[in-house]
Amino acid sequence: MSDPILTAEGLGKTFGGDTGLFGKSGEAVRAVDDVGFSVARAETLALVGESGCGKSTLGRLLLRLIDPTDGVIRFDGKEITKLSPSQMRDMRRHLQIIFQDPFGSLSPRRSIADIIAEPLEVFGLERSRRKRRDRVAELLDRVGLPSAYMDRLPRSFSGGQRQRVGIARAIATSPAFIVADEPVSALDVSIQAQIVNLLQDLQRDEGFSYLFIAHDLAVVRHIADRVAVMYLGRLVEIGPKDAVYNLPQHPYTQALISAAPEPELDGPNTRIVLEGDVPSPSNVPKGCAFNTRCPLAQEVCRRERPLLREVAPGQMAACHFAEPNPVKLQPRGDPPAT
Repeated sequence: MSDPILTAEGLGKTFGGDTGLFGKSGEAVRAVDDVGFSVARAETLALVGESGCGKSTLGRLLLRLIDPTDGVIRFDGKEITKLSPSQMRDMRRHLQIIFQDPFGSLSPRRSIADIIAEPLEVFGLERSRRKRRDRVAELLDRVGLPSAYMDRLPRSFSGGQRQRVGIARAIATSPAFIVADEPVSALDVSIQAQIVNLLQDLQRDEGFSYLFIAHDLAVVRHIADRVAVMYLGRLVEIGPKDAVYNLPQHPYTQALISAAPEPELDGPNTRIVLEGDVPSPSNVPKGCAFNTRCPLAQEVCRRERPLLREVAPGQMAACHFAEPNPVKLQPRGDPPAT
């Protein structure tokens, strides 16, 4: 990928493991483990996986809302991993986030105008109150809300309207990269399509890039250019949307796709039910993290961790047996393919 807007290399985050108040050491949780990828300019990279796999933690790492334990993050060619708080403050104008919860992400005591104008004031983009209000009116129009609403409090709005306010706040500084952390999962299905279409329209007009975190594969298929699949803090597959949906290379991806079958997909049309539970992130299995649930697992899977490697043009998978025509998991009750 030439001239990406953002790149992560060997990115990791460990929580806990420190000695507590009474001298006991807590369990260390490896929430993100050796993750690397790039996001192109004006691209939407969707990040999918089960709840608790580390998707939101990864999104916050990329924005330095939390600091990584190890690894490197580059934004627009500049390493931001070790920037001081003051240096990072200047960078945040270009890195924004849309939160999942439109009810908890807006201050209930501040007007919509104050909420949207805050980043303009913080970064000194509009110094006069009148110009800030004019910009707020413009931003409300961009997200499909009347400017007459700007002096209302968030409690006056529905969930979809509040998420539009959150989007207006995120684009106020004209950022280059936005983490959209499950921005439609808390909304009614009837509203989700409107918000996804709004995000696409804004991207087309402004040219910024998204990391779109989601668990709804139908939404992802609509908005994504590429898809990255995460399991227990690790990326197990990444590639062009159509390739990942129609010919998933990793057994875990195959299971995810089968859970949301669509008639036009070439993947399995019967749901693959995985045996067992997701292991604890504080006790990740050796070798391939998926080996305890994968019916294709062999001794090498329990012994050696597979690395992401290109197995088809632009498509990478972390599986010892991934190939252009991968062996696929079978629906529950059928023997694994050989």
